[in-house]
Amino acid sequence: MVSLNNLQLTDLDNHRIAYLETIFSIANGHFGIRASDPVAPSSTSGTLVNGFYESSPITYGERAVGYAENHQTIVNLPDLRKIKVSDSDGALFAKSELLTSNLDFQTGILSQSYKLTNPTGKNITLTFDSIVDQADQKAGALKYEFTAGTYNGQITIGKSLAFNATVTESDDPRKARQITSLDITTTVDSNDQKELLIETQNSKLAVAMRLKALDGTLLEQSFDLAKGPAVARYLVCVSDFANELTPPTADLKDVTFEQVIADSKNYWQTIWNSSQIEIDGDDRLTQAIRYNLFQLNQSAGRDGKTNISAKGLSGTGYEGHYFWDTEMYLMPYFTYSTPMIAKKLLDFRYNTLDIAKQQAKTLGVSEGALFPWRTINGEEASAYYPAGTAQYHIDGDIAYAANRYYEATNDRDWLVEKGYELILETARFWSHFGHFHEVDGKNRFEFYGVTGPNEYTVMVDNNYYTNRIAKHNLHLAVRLAKIVSEVDPNKLKELHVTDEELEKFENIADVIYLPYNQQHQVNAQDDSFFNKPIWPFKTTKKDQYPLLLHFHPLTIYRYQVAKQADTILAEFLFPQDVGKDQLQREYDYYESITTHDSSLSRSVFSMIAARLHDSKQAYDYFMTTAKMDLVDLQGNTEDGLHLSNLGGSWLALTAGFAGMTFEEGKLHLINNLPQQWKALKFRIRLQDNLFAIELTKNDIDVKLLEGTSANVMIDGKWREITRTHNDQKILN
Repeated sequence: MVSLNNLQLTDLDNHRIAYLETIFSIANGHFGIRASDPVAPSSTSGTLVNGFYESSPITYGERAVGYAENHQTIVNLPDLRKIKVSDSDGALFAKSELLTSNLDFQTGILSQSYKLTNPTGKNITLTFDSIVDQADQKAGALKYEFTAGTYNGQITIGKSLAFNATVTESDDPRKARQITSLDITTTVDSNDQKELLIETQNSKLAVAMRLKALDGTLLEQSFDLAKGPAVARYLVCVSDFANELTPPTADLKDVTFEQVIADSKNYWQTIWNSSQIEIDGDDRLTQAIRYNLFQLNQSAGRDGKTNISAKGLSGTGYEGHYFWDTEMYLMPYFTYSTPMIAKKLLDFRYNTLDIAKQQAKTLGVSEGALFPWRTINGEEASAYYPAGTAQYHIDGDIAYAANRYYEATNDRDWLVEKGYELILETARFWSHFGHFHEVDGKNRFEFYGVTGPNEYTVMVDNNYYTNRIAKHNLHLAVRLAKIVSEVDPNKLKELHVTDEELEKFENIADVIYLPYNQQHQVNAQDDSFFNKPIWPFKTTKKDQYPLLLHFHPLTIYRYQVAKQADTILAEFLFPQDVGKDQLQREYDYYESITTHDSSLSRSVFSMIAARLHDSKQAYDYFMTTAKMDLVDLQGNTEDGLHLSNLGGSWLALTAGFAGMTFEEGKLHLINNLPQQWKALKFRIRLQDNLFAIELTKNDIDVKLLEGTSANVMIDGKWREITRTHNDQKILN
């Protein structure tokens, strides 16, 4: 029987070591621990700190002005799980077999058991619990319990802080490079505690890690299993990272083992109160979605200094970089469940705004801000600008997310203090980046030399998605200026906003060119896309996907082929733009040339299929989305989870099957429930309300768990929802 609230080893078909390290990883937004073998850790084991990176110069064979200067790579720190166990003769129990593994979504506790074997074939059993604190995000707790097996004599255990084995370098651009430029100092070394200060030589960052034995035991201790089980408990601390001029310390004096557990349980109770989700009719799918949301919550930075990397804190893939994934795939979940985290993620962008302004100037744009395509510290780290920096749409993505947060929370204070400036400076970029072009006696505004979400087509003119998100960005700057001036009459003056500038934004937005293909009667991905031949899919072998690992980029760029949703994504974000007939044509055409080589793709196609009431396609795409990592669909989960896909699975359920949209602060729902399910239940927050929503075959039921009353559009009819008796009244 499948448990809805935990994931067990028996739920997985893939038992490869590196894969399991990712799947059972635990984290708290600040640091994450991969679920490595505690006595025989692999080269991929370790501890990751959100935002703690090393830099190194990017070497170009030929370089030009404005190229990204430095790599930024998350540092894999010592494996906190590692323990040395030896028998009475000093022989190590170095061979292990994972017997059970249980990741509890309700408590955050990872419980595992191993059979440990020594060189003579004698064995003992290790039961191992690990947990990270969700309130004091620097702390964690480990509990090891050893019981006799075929060996029942004395054992000696030893805990230390040691880096893992050498990582093999790879040509796969999705994997991280190895870091060797670290300075490591032992700052505490006693019988019951050890602390390391780890400093990066180039990025000039430092972090401290501390290990503390509890219950009067020592870091090295002997036990006699003939007398019963041996238990050893430890606290760990991973400090905030800081500039090495003021080295951090890892303080555990006020932390208890019991408090770590209590903090974690309380945190997850709060999370699930706002995020509970269930698919009646498919328990295994419910388990998968709850796992996805569990990992999403583990991965998000909560301090305004960090964000969410593409792999979260589960692995080093993509070098720990933050992408547009956060704003478009991950933040919707946080915005409508735990908006405080969404705000902190946006604060990261605000706190790097000055760097983005300088980047715009580097690109020859005199005003505004251009945010980096991939980064940890706010500086551009993409060495391949055609598929990196040229994805200017990230500016519009951030503005879209900022507005989504504002409309969902009505947080006017944040809008005035930070949000509007993000929207303003990105709008300024668009107004200076693009150009007017007269065609048939009419002026239109265009953007040249850009790359849209589809990274298999680069450096084109008038990418539809880019132009559409820029249009939205400019209109936002005008519309929200009125609200900002109402809240703080001096704010626009502080930001040097004039009526003339706002009028300019409006005029540009109104005439931004949106390419259209007359032959197929669809919005065109870009000006040149339909002039190219279609990729030879029939002669491309299955093992030649993803294309980027098997074909030269210039080969791919010559064809009509999409790595992921592009124009289709724009139609999802702006549902009022096209009618059903055109949307169907676009879905059919772009689906036929999309490889889904990116994990960002399938969820979007699922949502659009649901909007088109194509239940089979929506369901099929969703099923691959929901279980992507649990079945290792992309074949690289060992490098870390596909965070954008985890967020996309939640979007596919809520925005796809439940047709969830928000217009002028009001919730709209459309029932697209697949025939395979009896019901879909989920919760969302919108402004001061917490809604419990249930889709069944014939109806959508909405209840208010928090708040007093709300009007909700359900399948085209307004219903007034009141909390007193959770009544629903259809309004005329």
